[in-house]
Amino acid sequence: MADRHPGARLDALRYGLSGYGLLARMWTRSALAYRASFALMTLGNFAASGLDFLAIRMMFAHVPALGGYSLPEVAFLYGTCSLALGLADLLVGSLERLGARIRDGTLDTLLLRPAPVWAQLAADRFAPRRLGRAVQGLLVLGWSLGSLDVDWTPGRVLMVPLMAVCGAVIFGAVFTAGAAFQFWAQDAAELQNSLTYGGTALLRYPPTVFARDLVRAVTFLVPLAFVNWLPALWVLGRPYPLGLPGWTAFLSPAVAALAAALAALAWRHGLRAYRSTGT
Repeated sequence: MADRHPGARLDALRYGLSGYGLLARMWTRSALAYRASFALMTLGNFAASGLDFLAIRMMFAHVPALGGYSLPEVAFLYGTCSLALGLADLLVGSLERLGARIRDGTLDTLLLRPAPVWAQLAADRFAPRRLGRAVQGLLVLGWSLGSLDVDWTPGRVLMVPLMAVCGAVIFGAVFTAGAAFQFWAQDAAELQNSLTYGGTALLRYPPTVFARDLVRAVTFLVPLAFVNWLPALWVLGRPYPLGLPGWTAFLSPAVAALAAALAALAWRHGLRAYRSTGT
């Protein structure tokens, strides 16, 4: 019962964050040992991410609007979503390697170390070059903010960083839940990627260009719509296609907390169900 005490849980959280920080710093120092290579890989990551927005820009060279949305509005959706995924991918994207570790038996070595397994996996091969995706999303977001015709009230201004934080937590929960599923599937990285990277490709465009059933699925089943669609449409003064009340735009923090809690439960259950490969 002692491990259920709030103080013990807080100590465990601090211990996990400390372990994560130590591993992340170790991998960062390793990456920076070859600065030219690091700079080129970061630039390449930035450029590869930028090709997606270049495709959107080329579409608007032929059409004045996409699903009724202007280029700055689509750029706002693109920037908020890309920034959220970029932060989540940087911090916990390495969790997708869990299936490979289960198959080759190296997960057992992590169980023997005096640090939480989740923290070790999340910080495994921590790659600062992934920051390029987040920076590219931030630049697009900055451009859109200066181009939008929006009445920037304090509430709208606050909503922008809130979307980035809550979106990163939601994507991080999807990374964690997908990794937990690999305790049973052992090779479900592509399924996880379809919800993270595939979800990003969806959220970069207005919900009006997609079928209502798909919009319902990412709103009520896998709550990716709370990453940027619902809060962003409130900022832009646009109605949500499903006719949801305006106050749902402010549910992103609650949805992010719930998603993180459910992902943590799935992770704990999966880790307890794990049986060594015996190798």
